[in-house]
Amino acid sequence: MKKISSLLLVSIFAGAITLGAYKLFIEKPNYALVTEANQPTTFNTSYTPTSAKGAGINEVDFTIAAEKTVNAVVHVKNVAVSSGPTSLMDFFYGSGGSQRAQVGTGSGVIITPDGYIVTNNHVVAKASQLQITLNNNKTYEAELVGADPTTDVALLKIDAEESLPYLAFGDSDNTKIGEWVLAVGNPFNLTSTVTAGIVSAKARNLGRNQSFIQTDAAVNPGNSGGALVNTNGDLVGINTAISSQTGSYVGYSFAIPSNIAKKIVEDIMEYGNVRKGVLGISSVQPNSSYALENGLSEVDGVYVNKIEEDSGADDADLKEGDVIKMVDNIRVRKFPDLTGYISSKRPGDKIQVKVDRGGEEIIAYVTLKEVQTIQLPMIGLTVKDVSKEDQKKFKIKEGVKITDVPERLKGYGLEGKILIGLDDEKIEDKEDAKNLFSQISRYGTTSLTILNEDGERERIIFQ
Repeated sequence: MKKISSLLLVSIFAGAITLGAYKLFIEKPNYALVTEANQPTTFNTSYTPTSAKGAGINEVDFTIAAEKTVNAVVHVKNVAVSSGPTSLMDFFYGSGGSQRAQVGTGSGVIITPDGYIVTNNHVVAKASQLQITLNNNKTYEAELVGADPTTDVALLKIDAEESLPYLAFGDSDNTKIGEWVLAVGNPFNLTSTVTAGIVSAKARNLGRNQSFIQTDAAVNPGNSGGALVNTNGDLVGINTAISSQTGSYVGYSFAIPSNIAKKIVEDIMEYGNVRKGVLGISSVQPNSSYALENGLSEVDGVYVNKIEEDSGADDADLKEGDVIKMVDNIRVRKFPDLTGYISSKRPGDKIQVKVDRGGEEIIAYVTLKEVQTIQLPMIGLTVKDVSKEDQKKFKIKEGVKITDVPERLKGYGLEGKILIGLDDEKIEDKEDAKNLFSQISRYGTTSLTILNEDGERERIIFQ
């Protein structure tokens, strides 16, 4: 027993000597020296648990949305008949040539089980025949119910024997930047194509004061009129355009928000035309020389540069210089935010407008009115029919009042004057003015006859 105890003590003593020798002579010290002059870089990290499946796309299931959508998206075939010379003999001797069928294709979305289909106006424009092919390869002739070129929305109708799969409009105001979406359509005649992306931006203006949803879901020629849906399969947009120098997709695509498309469709179905309500204000382009000179280029909101008389904004006592910050529950940072929301409303609708007036928050309730002004082609003047007060003041019965002018004409002092003639033609009302201005040649001279506030006639010549 004593022998075993002695061996155990010797083993323990030998192990201690070995460990001490390693620590003292072999192991190298590993020190981190931190001084006040050279502080280590600090990173703030999130402590949110990481999914076992990974982050981002792996956690999203697109299959349900795709299954809901593909059968409600159709192929649209537009057959247009054109005529013209088909040979040099026809061109030089004017024999008239022959008629030719031109075929265009696009997509559409079934929105009711009885066969109403929404698409883009440019997909069906000038069509002599419209043909719809469903995902099950059944083909129908379609009727154009109505269209709005301004918003590029058109409504078609087919008569099917059975109830059709359809998509319900979602609320595009609730879409969020970074949210996953699917684009469904028929690019290059490839039926039922589904691509995925995210909402890249909202209220994107492409130069027409419209408000588009921007996505990075792949959209190509043929996708126009197709569906943009969220992961629940709700229709949040109608795919319309791409940003490209080649004609093919390069990373950006744009869709009409579903709230605007829904309103246009409902107007066509109920009234036969589109009823557009307006707030009655004009703003300034943030990058214009006027905005830069007056410190308006960095305004967070919509700066009210002018109030149209007899408009809803005028009735609600909005003021020039107000900055619109919100409409109802929609945050307004730029003009397309405002126009996009107003485009989903009708004349007679009442909205809440929150403005910043010299640092004071003002809330006004504005009843939208019918569009009272039009922008004349070529020159770009904005005019309205003369009121009874104008007739009395200027001692006239006909003519149109100039309410706004483009930036390049600001120095002519035209605002508030009465336009009564174009060249040798008399102008009676705004529709008359629109027709006459659309006939202006780009290469000749044009003279405008105007009455000033003293009732004196002025003539302005444009070249």
